Amino acid sequence: MRYTMASGLFFALLTCGQVLRVVMGWPVRVASVDVPVWASVVAAVVVGTLATWAFRVSPRAGGGSTR
Repeated sequence: MRYTMASGLFFALLTCGQVLRVVMGWPVRVASVDVPVWASVVAAVVVGTLATWAFRVSPRAGGGSTR
């Protein structure tokens, strides 16, 4: 499996986790500080963008260079 495809799958799983947290309302606490839900929305957008980019440049998905 190519690096970009593996990265895309990893980022897609992270995106799913962030979206699940928003939808289900799961609380997150880091060192006695509650993490707001909007932070997961921002994370989902950023990581979802990385996943999309990785899948688009992956040679298996038809993107990227064929040199």
